[in-house]
Amino acid sequence: MKFSISRERLLQPLQSISGAVEKRQTLPILSHIFVNVSDTNDLTIIGTDLEVEIKITLPLDQPSTPGTTTFPARKFFDLSKAISEESDINIQVSKNRATVRSMKSRFTLSTLPSDEFPRVDKIKEVAQVDELTQSLFKNLLQKTQFSMAMQDVRYYLNGLMLELEGNKICFVATDGHRLAYASRTLKQDYGDKKQVIIPRKAVHELFRLLSDSDEPVQIKVGSNHIQVIFGDLTLTTKLIDGRYPDYDRVIPRDGDRTLVTNKGSFRSAISRVSILSNEKYRGIRMAMSESTVKIHANNPEQEEAEEELMVSYSGKSMEIGFNSAYMMDALSVVDDDEVTIYFIDEKSSSLIHTLKDKEEYKFVIMPMRL
Repeated sequence: MKFSISRERLLQPLQSISGAVEKRQTLPILSHIFVNVSDTNDLTIIGTDLEVEIKITLPLDQPSTPGTTTFPARKFFDLSKAISEESDINIQVSKNRATVRSMKSRFTLSTLPSDEFPRVDKIKEVAQVDELTQSLFKNLLQKTQFSMAMQDVRYYLNGLMLELEGNKICFVATDGHRLAYASRTLKQDYGDKKQVIIPRKAVHELFRLLSDSDEPVQIKVGSNHIQVIFGDLTLTTKLIDGRYPDYDRVIPRDGDRTLVTNKGSFRSAISRVSILSNEKYRGIRMAMSESTVKIHANNPEQEEAEEELMVSYSGKSMEIGFNSAYMMDALSVVDDDEVTIYFIDEKSSSLIHTLKDKEEYKFVIMPMRL
């Protein structure tokens, strides 16, 4: 196997697949990347950790000799980064050695047989979505991913639920204390409800790799895998096997007390007050009346903070406690300058709800007893 490629063209794909390469190195082959040069002069690079696989294919400008091998991912990436800018990298593989040359530099890397490299099973497709752009898909992930659980014993919460029903695609994440929901209306009708749970790592990798462009994204939903294709990149991940909770039941329906305020000033006030909240629980108390909200926090050292904001509030006066971090996370992804929060009572969850064009977002936050 033999090929040449410019440093700049090689670095971006290597950076993209680095997130999928196994860090713990439970198997030596997982610390390697799969490299293939095809008869049609295309270079394919693959990284995997057995859960997520990232594949990138790009055409080579110069003649090559076809072949397949694996390179140690970290060393190959570090070498490519260290090579002088705007120079070509020439790679030749024979037996279990790869020689990397650039200008007057020469490096020899050990390789492993490519047939040892694990590949994801072929996807058994259930549905395919072709209507999202990279920026739209990334926005839906941004609105929900922060509410995913982290290492929860309820393993199905450690991911993002994707649901297709009729002409709507929606994403839901919850850790049991808060819930984020984002949906978009599509042109195609996908029929009966289909739900899959995408693992946390795959969600973070997708968010990292997607751009804010209007380039198309293809989502292939399978029974055991989901595959996302955009540009020259294909990300395939195993799904979490489990039944997602009925999220619709926890979304408050009849909140008759509403708080309307400027998002920026409200978030800033919460941020300042939370500095003196209990470091473990991050609890703050909000007291709402007709035109004001008082935000209060204290901690075991008897320190306290209070801010008063002018707001528009309708309904009976009330006091409610919240985790300040959860409220700030939700506010940070609201696009509008003005935010409306719906309350039922002191013991019920509150709802931030925005509806715009074809998109709908809901954020549910459980109250805290303070």
